[in-house]
Amino acid sequence: MLHLAAVGPSDGLARAGEERLAGEESARGAVRSERRKEILRQRREELGLSQEDLAARLRISVRAYGNWERGLVKEWTDRKLLALAEALEMSERQCFWLFRIMVDRDPPPTWRASEENRLPDDPAQRDYLCDYAALMEVVPYPSFLVDHRWDVALTNSAFDKLFQSVRPHPTALPDDNFLRFVLFHPDAAAVLEDHEPAWCVPLLAQFAAALEAAPEDEGLRSIRQEVARDPFMEAAYRYGVPHWLATHGAGAAERDGAVRTVRHWDPQWGLVRCRLVAESSRMLDAMGLTRITMVLSTPQGAAAGPARGGAVPHGQGPRLRAVPALED
Repeated sequence: MLHLAAVGPSDGLARAGEERLAGEESARGAVRSERRKEILRQRREELGLSQEDLAARLRISVRAYGNWERGLVKEWTDRKLLALAEALEMSERQCFWLFRIMVDRDPPPTWRASEENRLPDDPAQRDYLCDYAALMEVVPYPSFLVDHRWDVALTNSAFDKLFQSVRPHPTALPDDNFLRFVLFHPDAAAVLEDHEPAWCVPLLAQFAAALEAAPEDEGLRSIRQEVARDPFMEAAYRYGVPHWLATHGAGAAERDGAVRTVRHWDPQWGLVRCRLVAESSRMLDAMGLTRITMVLSTPQGAAAGPARGGAVPHGQGPRLRAVPALED
């Protein structure tokens, strides 16, 4: 119905519009409130901490922290949120999204998370990892160090490039926990081709084996609980994985040597073949870490760049040194 702009719509229409907007805002608020509770609980369980443990870290009572986790807080101040970020060992990106979810603003610009919150306490191991980071950076393929929970301890620039288009997520970033990323991040399928059969199911099989070997591990149990809350993942875990293993054999779940497909960060390359190479060393074993390198093949029709040591002689490509070259 037409009306004069100076007069506006009728009072009834105005009230109806206000009630509709209020209802929408209330629904959004309820979803946001549940998300606030979820992020704190998930991160705490991911670290294997109880409410008592976190209350001790924050130097507050267990009852007070319980109210924090239930969202019974009059005001989320910067001081409270920064204390939470430190107690929950959050990275800078995780802290950013903690502030965004809780109070819809950025954290103070003066705060920076410690980049060493996952480095071991032993000085010799820390020095080794620093040198190992330099070694990984030389490799042109995505490479990362991961523990038995799939927590990521170290990545190289190629890994960061491969996942540079992935949007922030409070608990499932690829450089925080790779298993959570594969299973729960909405952008995982945009980078990992054949996401469900080639990535989710094999990792769920590996996860099932890890949980069977360490059933009391709080980090693994937290992931199991998260899988159980997702009907699709729970069905894949309980029914899809056993059927897949029966069909393909236990060897199909091995990380080392598996061939997958990923979407290259350079759009001109598109989808490329990816072989996973898992390896360790005496020092990495002592820290419970495994290095996984994603060896990407040049797509058909694309020119391969020269080797780092110089140009490849005409007519010669990569070959095993133990195999003699064919005579012309």
